[in-house]
Amino acid sequence: MRSYRLYVEFVKGLWKQNPVFFQLLGMCPTLAVTNSAINGLSMGFAVIFVLVCSGIVISAFRKFIPSEVRIATFTIIIASFVTVIDLFFKAKFPGISKALGPYVPLIVVNCIILGRQEAFTSKNPVLPSIADTLGMGAGFTLALVILGSIRELLGSGSVFGHQILGSYFHPWVIMILPPGAFLTLGVLIGFINKFFPQRG
Repeated sequence: MRSYRLYVEFVKGLWKQNPVFFQLLGMCPTLAVTNSAINGLSMGFAVIFVLVCSGIVISAFRKFIPSEVRIATFTIIIASFVTVIDLFFKAKFPGISKALGPYVPLIVVNCIILGRQEAFTSKNPVLPSIADTLGMGAGFTLALVILGSIRELLGSGSVFGHQILGSYFHPWVIMILPPGAFLTLGVLIGFINKFFPQRG
């Protein structure tokens, strides 16, 4: 029964409560960094790291955090892990760090991060919190990779830097520009609502 609950908490973030496609959270990085699949994947990994690590700390110390200062405390904990992943990217992957720009530091104010801490981890034990945050982070990453792959394929004919479409293909430049993010996300959400109206 316990393992089933952990499974349910994890899976809900992948589909039923996907942060991007169904809750429309974290739209700023979703639209800004998905001009390529690798950028989407990198941002997703950063969000997973911050979400899970801060969730573990907040869940473990939830009974000791006064309700009057919980949001401020959550923000400090989240900011600490954001600093870690930001410095890690700058040290190990400077190219990706430059491509993601200010959007890694902005994870501090990402609605997904603070929302999960307030709605779930601050009210539940550590293991369910890990399952919840890992599922939400994985769902966010999946959405960013899908968006990034579509935009990169149509915008430059490649996916993860590997050329897929030959010289016959004329890139749709708009797809790697900001309007391409809105168009792609809108089409995907429309497709999901049309063919999966009952997603539960």
